[in-house]
Order: sequence, then structure tokens, then C-alpha cells
Amino acid sequence: MAIGCAAAVHAQKTAPKPPTETDWAAIAKLPDFTGVWEVGLGGPPPGRGTGAPAPPPARGGRGRAGGIPAGPQLTPAYAEKRRANLAKGAEDNQTANCLPPGMPGIMGQPYPMEFLLTPGMVTIVIEAYSQVRHIYTDGRPLPDDPDPKFFGTSIGRWDTGTLVVDTVGFSPQTDIAPNTPHSDKMSIVERFRLTDPDTMSIETTITDPDALAAPYTTTRTLRRHRAWTIAEYICEENNRNFVDQNGKAGINIKK
Repeated sequence: MAIGCAAAVHAQKTAPKPPTETDWAAIAKLPDFTGVWEVGLGGPPPGRGTGAPAPPPARGGRGRAGGIPAGPQLTPAYAEKRRANLAKGAEDNQTANCLPPGMPGIMGQPYPMEFLLTPGMVTIVIEAYSQVRHIYTDGRPLPDDPDPKFFGTSIGRWDTGTLVVDTVGFSPQTDIAPNTPHSDKMSIVERFRLTDPDTMSIETTITDPDALAAPYTTTRTLRRHRAWTIAEYICEENNRNFVDQNGKAGINIKK
């Protein structure tokens, strides 16, 4: 059998059953996460809502002044990797090349995100880089040998009013935090819950026995904007940025 045909047969065997009226009725009983949400970073982007309070300091490291989260506590080997990355001083990073930060960074970008709830899945449409993230809530287990992806593979479950999400399998091009790489053992647990009808709290705990000396937990707040829609985001369009052969970033103002 041709590879393409084999893949098609596998997809047919593993495809979920069409949702029933009972499945849709169950969705209506879940917390209302639907709509467009804005990450609170201490102030709104221009013309985009009222913002939300800055997140509290991260656990696993001492907080900095002003409520800015501290960085993760790294093992000696990964602390050295981070120092080496900082010493390079290069600005030819992933985002400069229009690559998204992936998990966990994409969930903290200062751009709106839209939550869609359907039977067996929570879909997050993220304006930054026009990314779409799928969280499977159909009871499937985490994969034993996941393909490394920017978002990883996310499996969710509802714990009363909280969506608990386990994610594994990340691309080596993603970071725990800026300039801070992870190992292939990194896993992330997120807890999404409403603290009032238009405010969502997301607690994120990162575990990596090779890179982290302790689990790294942060909490951020999202505010819902019911009248908003997700805008188009094309990173390469009208791109005036460049990086020279020494890794120094610049901008071409003549374009």
C-alpha cells in the first residue's frame, strides 16, 4: 500500500465520531471561555481595551520589583547555556525571523486570543503569527513518543470549573523563557479558570528535570473583550527589519 493511502486509512480509523446533541448540550454546561481575550501586561496595547493588572511574581524564583516575574531556577548546565546565549549578543532570534515563540511563550504575547469550545476540543486562535492551538478534551492520553512541535501536544480535562491542560513534545527551537533553552523532558501544566465573567486566570507550571532546579510557575490574567475580533497577522508583510552578518538587528527606513 502506498504511504499516502496508508495515512488515509489510519486517519479514517482514528477519526472521532460526529458530535451528538448530547455532546453539544454538555458544552453549554461548561464555563464560558468563548470570545476574544487580552493578556494583561500592566497596560493595554494602543487602542485595544483597558488592560489588566500585571501578573504576580513567579514561584520558583524571587520576584522582581513591580510584580515582574522572576526567571526560572536553572540547573548549572542550563544556566551556562543561558549565559552563552546572552554572551552572543545576537539579535537574529526566532521572532526576528518570523518564527513564533511556541509554548510557553505564545500564551504571554501582547496580542489577543480567541477561545472556541467544541465537543472534545478547545481551540485557541492566537492573533500573533496567526497561530492555532488545539487542546484535546476527548479523553485521549498523552502520546508516549510525541512529535516535537512549537505548541507541543496538549491534552485537557475539566476539573469542576477549571480546564487543566498537560502539554508535552516541544520543538528545540522554543524556550522556557527568553534565551533559556529546554530539554526534551520539558512538560507544561496549565490551569485555566474564570475569576469573574470577563476575567480568566492561567496558572502555568513548567517542569524539566534537566533544565530546571525547581518547577517554574507563573500566573497571568486575561480580560475578555466581547466586541473584538482577531486581526490578520502576516509577519513578513512590509517587513523592514534585517539582521546583518554579525547578528546585529536593524531597520530599513527607506522602504
